[in-house]
Amino acid sequence: MLTACTSKMVLLAPLLLMAGLLSTKAATAEEESGTAIPAESRPCVDCHAFEFMQRALQDLKKTAYNLDSRTETLLFKVEKRTLCDCLTINALN
Repeated sequence: MLTACTSKMVLLAPLLLMAGLLSTKAATAEEESGTAIPAESRPCVDCHAFEFMQRALQDLKKTAYNLDSRTETLLFKVEKRTLCDCLTINALN
């Protein structure tokens, strides 16, 4: 029994080793075929998060400014309408 197990191990070990070597060479060939950006030139995760938050803050500022300007425009329209209504009522009296 021990000899049968040993003989199977002797046959399977080189096959497993060859399969492992072939799979790692295939993976490195795939990596080399694409364009890889070196780690030194890639921004870190914190930099990406900071840039994202900066853009989000700029978008919020633009939205707030647009809302402010629209609110002011509406307030001016209401004041103008109120003023015009007062003038027509006073003109009739």
